[in-house]
Amino acid sequence: MKKPLLIVGALVVIAAIVGGWMWYQHSRPQTLTLYGNVDIRTVNLSFRVGGRLASLSVDEGDAVRKGQTLGTLDRAPYENALMQAKANLATAEAKLDLAKAGYREEEIAQAQAAVNQAEAAYQYAQNFWQRQQGLWKSRTISANDLENARSSRDQALASLKSARDKLSQFKTGNRPQEIAQAQAGVDQAKAQVAQAELDLHDTTLVAPSPGTLLTRAVEPGSMLNAGSTALTLSLTRPVWVRAYVDERNLHRATPGQQVQVWTDGRPDKPYTGKIGFVSPTAEFTPKTVETPDLRTDLVYRLRIIVTDADDGLRQGMPVTVTFDESRHEQ
Repeated sequence: MKKPLLIVGALVVIAAIVGGWMWYQHSRPQTLTLYGNVDIRTVNLSFRVGGRLASLSVDEGDAVRKGQTLGTLDRAPYENALMQAKANLATAEAKLDLAKAGYREEEIAQAQAAVNQAEAAYQYAQNFWQRQQGLWKSRTISANDLENARSSRDQALASLKSARDKLSQFKTGNRPQEIAQAQAGVDQAKAQVAQAELDLHDTTLVAPSPGTLLTRAVEPGSMLNAGSTALTLSLTRPVWVRAYVDERNLHRATPGQQVQVWTDGRPDKPYTGKIGFVSPTAEFTPKTVETPDLRTDLVYRLRIIVTDADDGLRQGMPVTVTFDESRHEQ
């Protein structure tokens, strides 16, 4: 009798253990596994100005640092344009100085002498006309002679008025509008100098960020248009993973959530990442997602920032993303 009881007791214990294990497995949070691809941004580098390519100092595969000189254009045309712009600026500044200074003392003295001469001529014409009026009364001269005298007097008066106006202009100086016009010419010339300096500066191509050179599209001697791609740079940072999560697990993918990123080449040492972006709109599962359960579902795109990325992560590389359940509460 004891042996059957022992067998029954052992079976009860085993059943309890199996039931407890199954309950634990069912009740604990299931590990969320997603699949995605490494997304490293690239930059198409180009000169802002056009010209003949003088040199390239890097080749495909080279690692570059931020601010490193990558290539240069022929600077001669832009140096000449800068010199021309500076000469135009000097001319405009000289015109402004003349407008502000007004007329020279010698010019004012000449205008004063012209006024004195015009006054003398007018005084002579006025006296002559008055004498002709007396002679006309005694009928010594004809009416035509009197009219000629009056006309001469009027012409002398007009010449005097013109000379006085010119003297007043010389003493007053240039009008405010003329000075403002000259100032506008200086401002325009300064803008042209600044633009010429910028164009000259942009004949040198520098790396905007650290990275690896992917493509060298041109060679020295080529004529380049402004904005045409010369080099393609793969940025070192940041490194992202593009992954997709279904609606059932969307609540578990929150910004800041810690995750682990696994690659086939390093199966025993995952990278650390955190979710930086969750798309607010659903989309159909892209072809790059290889999980059968998600192929026909609507999913939400995630951007996962890899915080300890190294050269082992390359553009487009497939990766597996698992959530760190110890940092996530159900």
